[in-house]
Amino acid sequence: MAETVDVFLKVLFDRAVEVADPMKSLAAHLPEKPSGRVVVVGAGKASARMAEAVETVWGPCEGLVITRYGYGRPCQGIEIVEAAHPVPDEAGFAATRRMLDLLSGLGEDDYVLALISGGASALLSAPAGDISLAEKQEVNQKLLASGAPIGQMNTVRKHLSRVKGGQLAAAAYPARMLALLLSDVPGDRPAEIGSGPTVGDASTAEDAKAILKSWKVEVPETVAEVLDGATRVLAPASERLARVSNVVFAAPSQSLEAAASLAEAEGCDVEILGDALEGEARDTARAHATLALSHQRERPEGSRPLLLLSGGELTVTRRGDGVGGPNAEYALALAFALKGAPGIHAIACDTDGVDGAAEVAGAVIGPDTLMRADKAGADAEEALLNNDAHRFFETIGNQVVTGPTLTNVNDFRAIWIA
Repeated sequence: MAETVDVFLKVLFDRAVEVADPMKSLAAHLPEKPSGRVVVVGAGKASARMAEAVETVWGPCEGLVITRYGYGRPCQGIEIVEAAHPVPDEAGFAATRRMLDLLSGLGEDDYVLALISGGASALLSAPAGDISLAEKQEVNQKLLASGAPIGQMNTVRKHLSRVKGGQLAAAAYPARMLALLLSDVPGDRPAEIGSGPTVGDASTAEDAKAILKSWKVEVPETVAEVLDGATRVLAPASERLARVSNVVFAAPSQSLEAAASLAEAEGCDVEILGDALEGEARDTARAHATLALSHQRERPEGSRPLLLLSGGELTVTRRGDGVGGPNAEYALALAFALKGAPGIHAIACDTDGVDGAAEVAGAVIGPDTLMRADKAGADAEEALLNNDAHRFFETIGNQVVTGPTLTNVNDFRAIWIA
């Protein structure tokens, strides 16, 4: 029975990913190809797949898109560059400069299609002021380890960049621009997707400094100098953004609803806890364990299985030197909190196929997870303390490995309660 439930949970995750595939969802939001010069630019884990979908409708296009290593797709005219994520590298640095060159000099009769998805923040790398790539990498790594929410990390990134916070769109002004956005952020706020390269932002450099101070992130002197100076981030009402339209065409809510419909068709009751959950992964897991046990106690005998679904983006404050990510850590903390409670299984995966920096989507757990770990010599409590969830689940064979999914609508979590 346990294996059957695990397979079912993986099927639900696959359905959530399928619905977010740009090849299935983007075309409906694409206008007829404009006459005159059309330039396609983009960045993110799903951006190459988005470019592929565009050329399926429009045919070969001029353009440049930056995606994560391993996430490239064959395109007819659009150049696909692969670069590092979540910490920027020289490939992304060089490609971003070329993208800005491509946009410079466009006129008001030209048209730009921007394809932005989660991951664009790291892949579009053009540091402001005298910040070097190495210094940008250092700040990124410290932010990722700090436990700061994605929205706050992106606020800092915007004020250290020449492309984020509307600056990519401003580089194309006065050309018209349509930005198609695939959301991976809680609330689907366009300004936070990929740090909003086509969207203005009302935050200030003072806000960025306060975030760094709050999360105890020390920065190089060049970074401090940029934040002490005048920001290049554009205000939402800036004239240079007046010709830009931003459209969110796919979002976590759609994937959760698709998984819910499939589960209901298979005989489950479903409760969606929300598509925008944020917070520390292990804290959320403990709260969900309490909720699951409460539901189990209160449901009448003979009830249909209950499925608790949630999305959003959890974070991990790095305390140890293990290999993990928010979804695997959530699954491990959930298993530890449930302590082998019968009749409860769960899955936690990132829809882009990459949880943290590991090429692993996440993990599944069940009533036998801790028992099997004991037999295999894996200590759940120690793994949790050391942020070593991926190694823990690898040891007991409960990892979910998908490879590149070519999309990204963030976390997918499902708890099955008999």
